[in-house]
Amino acid sequence: MLQRCLDVLAPALTAPGAVVVDATLGLGGHSEALLRAFPDARLVAVDRDPAALELAGRRLAPYGERATLVHAVYDEIPAVLERLGIPRVQGVLFDLGVSSMQLDEADRGFAYAQDAPLDMRMDQTRGLSAAEVLNTYDHGALARILKVYGEERFAKKIATVIVREREREPFTTSARLVELVRNAIPAATRRTGGNPAKRTFQALRIEVNGELAVLERAVPGALDALAVGGRIAVLSYHSLEDRMVKQWFAAGATSTAPPGLPVVPEEYQPWLKLLTRGAELPTEAEIEENRRAAPARLRAAERIRERKAARP
Repeated sequence: MLQRCLDVLAPALTAPGAVVVDATLGLGGHSEALLRAFPDARLVAVDRDPAALELAGRRLAPYGERATLVHAVYDEIPAVLERLGIPRVQGVLFDLGVSSMQLDEADRGFAYAQDAPLDMRMDQTRGLSAAEVLNTYDHGALARILKVYGEERFAKKIATVIVREREREPFTTSARLVELVRNAIPAATRRTGGNPAKRTFQALRIEVNGELAVLERAVPGALDALAVGGRIAVLSYHSLEDRMVKQWFAAGATSTAPPGLPVVPEEYQPWLKLLTRGAELPTEAEIEENRRAAPARLRAAERIRERKAARP
């Protein structure tokens, strides 16, 4: 949905001096497209993965000082912009979830289709790995993660199997976990919905990287960084992310005035305008070209005024 993202952001990025933030740099594909589409714009791109920053840096080197790449998590965008002396930006793009590079590199442990060390850290220099989560969290914590982050119906059963099997041998690689999850889920359920381990892997990845907690801070931080007339586009890949983005956008696009006021004071008026009707989905052609785009959901909004605190 790259072209749709560019189209949504375009009205805010055509003026000279416009600044756009790529909150999830990855291999730099979206950043490069932004730099090409908006030749007068400056790019600030962040990523928590040092390997991604190195590869994207080579890709974006021809754009020179127009591209500033920063090792940071996307909830740190306000602090990054402050360090760079940028008070407000005209565009922000989030492409959430795991990057293609991380999925394709077997030793990162993100993909359940191939055996690999159970790491799943987007930044391998910090934090617990997926193996450490599996081997140290108690049954209740594991069940909660699987149920909430993976939306897994059989969370308790899978957690029971994990706790039992780790006493026999600690978890180190993905193939064993995939097999255990498959065996823990009833055969009738396994016949539909793809690999039964995908929900467990999603849950572990979200826990290891604190994705939802980061996103909960990142969206309001990015919205606050937008100048009036600035636009934000967010690509989500599962319902938990999309629901959170929807709630933040809806809150900004809704009047907070008490009912019955004959005239609504400015501080109660919406400060965001929604640019998408609900969540936009990828086209069949986009899914055909890239199967990983299938679960994508795009929401976009424009900042239409400054926020003022409502009177008590």
